[in-house]
Amino acid sequence: MASRSKRRAVGDGAPRPPDAPAQRHEEEEDDEVEDQDEDDEEDSDEEEDEDDEVVDEEVRVDFEAYSISDNDHDGIKKLLQQLFLKAPVNTAELTDLLIQQNHIGSVIKQTDASEDSGDDEDEDEIFGFISLLSLTERKGTQCAEQIKELILSRCDQNCAKSVVDQLDKLLSDAAKPVGLLLSERKELAEAHRTNKPCGKCHFYLLISKTFVEAAKNNSRQKRSSHQKDELVFANAEEEFFYEKAVLKFSYSVQEESDTRLGGRWAFDDVPMTPLRTVMLIPCGEMSGIMDRLEEHLSV
Repeated sequence: MASRSKRRAVGDGAPRPPDAPAQRHEEEEDDEVEDQDEDDEEDSDEEEDEDDEVVDEEVRVDFEAYSISDNDHDGIKKLLQQLFLKAPVNTAELTDLLIQQNHIGSVIKQTDASEDSGDDEDEDEIFGFISLLSLTERKGTQCAEQIKELILSRCDQNCAKSVVDQLDKLLSDAAKPVGLLLSERKELAEAHRTNKPCGKCHFYLLISKTFVEAAKNNSRQKRSSHQKDELVFANAEEEFFYEKAVLKFSYSVQEESDTRLGGRWAFDDVPMTPLRTVMLIPCGEMSGIMDRLEEHLSV
């Protein structure tokens, strides 16, 4: 179909044919179509503006701690896989042990998730969990032995021999139980004070998700002795444990990370290398750490 400007030029240069009114009618129809298109565009713009308003809405989500149960198996296992990545640790067995000792620890879920979403699966979705496993009491289980082997091997790759020997001795001393602290909250300190099973430990072993600028992660010395101001903690409160640790080192998990488990990380457009930072904290320091943690969370 010719454009309106072309039709106008033809009409001025030649006699108007008998069906000229029909041509005028077509022009009016074209005008109506164009007006309709403009209205549609305006409606579309208004809808986009409304969509933007919806995106900018603040959504309040409340979380609550619940006792660990059998229904939490898949969620806990998934979070453990995100911690250990591709390391040879039997996360299924570790999950089973944590559920068996549900007298300590809890899982973090969205409050009234099923009512808000209408999806039954959301009710059991876990956003975090808190627990403690005594590596000393669970000696002989596959997951406990694998975790100790993992920590010692990474320590051997990144630390001096004296540090490796110290860690090996501490992990082997049955008189001074070592507990794997899978998260940290006040109830863990409470478990220590009341001497619940798996709650009485001489040392607490914590493996934290941390990051460091890629440019600062080149040398063996750097990997084994990152300064606190170089490390970025995925959970900021874990810095309190780092400050009181009697033994600590970091190792890279860059080769084990992928978009599903580890993702690609950058802060302020600075490439970051994902690490795991191992800390061994004496039980005597836990009370002070918990006080600082409670103060931090109340701000």
